[in-house]
Amino acid sequence: MEGQNCSETENQNPQIVVVMVPLPMQGHLNQLLHLSHLVTSFGIPVHFAGSATHNRQAKQRLHGWDHDSLTKIHFHDFQLPPYTSHPAPSKPGHSIPYPTHLYPLFEAAAQHLREPVSQLVHQLSTMFRRVIVVHDIVMSSVVQDVISIPNAELYCLIPISAFTLFFNFWEKLAEKPFQLDSTDIPEYLPSNEGCTPPEIARFSTNQIKLLRPETGWIYNTSRPVEGKYVELFEKLSPNAERKHFVLGPFNPVEFNSRSGEQRHQCLEWLDDQEQNSVIYVSFGSSTSLSYEQIRELAIGLERSGQKFVWVIRNSDSVDVFAEGEKRRPQLPEGYEERVKNRGIVVADWAPQLEILAHPSTGGFMSHCGWNSCIESISMGVPIAAWPMHSDQPRNTVLVTDVLKIGTPVRDWAHCDQLVMSSTIENAVSTLMATEEGQQMRKRATDLGHAVRGSLAKGGAAHSEMCSFIAHITR
Repeated sequence: MEGQNCSETENQNPQIVVVMVPLPMQGHLNQLLHLSHLVTSFGIPVHFAGSATHNRQAKQRLHGWDHDSLTKIHFHDFQLPPYTSHPAPSKPGHSIPYPTHLYPLFEAAAQHLREPVSQLVHQLSTMFRRVIVVHDIVMSSVVQDVISIPNAELYCLIPISAFTLFFNFWEKLAEKPFQLDSTDIPEYLPSNEGCTPPEIARFSTNQIKLLRPETGWIYNTSRPVEGKYVELFEKLSPNAERKHFVLGPFNPVEFNSRSGEQRHQCLEWLDDQEQNSVIYVSFGSSTSLSYEQIRELAIGLERSGQKFVWVIRNSDSVDVFAEGEKRRPQLPEGYEERVKNRGIVVADWAPQLEILAHPSTGGFMSHCGWNSCIESISMGVPIAAWPMHSDQPRNTVLVTDVLKIGTPVRDWAHCDQLVMSSTIENAVSTLMATEEGQQMRKRATDLGHAVRGSLAKGGAAHSEMCSFIAHITR
């Protein structure tokens, strides 16, 4: 999606500026940084406001864009006061540690970024005709003073799927304002109870309560994927004047091949594999598997006989650049030697978008965080869904039961149990080596084409982005 294709809006009003206010967590930083690139392509200046550490993190992990494009974005590195955080503890009996160690960071950002962000917006309001502030839905407290600035407008980023968003709101309504069609409701929808630690759930709820009725909503999703659930959520909106813009996926969907030192080793390895022959295994930036679970996963991948790229890493700390002893995931003895002809293990950050876009990648074993889901969908890759926490169990239902482009690995009803190697082996084999998996791949491929088509000139997402730009530059 390129700004210059919207000739009716491009640079029509250079007196507009956009301020991005992300939650300091990788999956949220990433989305607003992608959106920043899209907005700057229309000739509109963007200011990215966050802590110094997390701005650095977002820039360093940028992928899919030329790093020179970062020079078009103005980063404001604000300092957070010291706060106490502890390593991620496990829920008793739970094989997946929750990222509760990030909670003090969220609170610190919500409390201490309010004043500097307010000052920034005030300053920009004297320099530009209009200031557009786009904030993560759970950073509402940071931007609550913006409403007092006459020429500033608020827009809320929805960083989760419209499917999950809708049902999260719908189930809390004592009286339903309209009837749902039976085709709108999945046969099984997991409860949110136990998906998120209580303190983080309270934090999110309190932030959502601070949303202003006039705030616009921006979705990092695609109408071909879940337009029905965006429309259902719009019907729930208490304010008919609220604007809803479906602008996703924000991530790039086309890549220029690179060679030499710039290219990650796993991409070089993928070049030598057959089309759709490799399953990519990664559980995002907020999950740490137990030693026991790593062992079961390793055995399951080995016994499946399928080729794989496995990114094995722990949940991000509050400061990914801090020095200190870090727990290294441990593989079974001699494992990498045994699988060297058909598997590669990456013990660090990996270029996920480019891996998913590679023609050799035929499946994705994922925690089903929304970034990973929409990236996989946009590249036409089916998913072996293994939810860990937060919105992931409901995203899994969207992927496996609604869109039918994936197979479940973890049954959320037994989320407190270790997932055994035989279960993992079966899920990998189903996705990669059966007719059922092939049908999932075909549906994923077709959906990926539809998503990419919507981003092309004249497509639904491209037109909606043009409408958004026209609206904020009116």
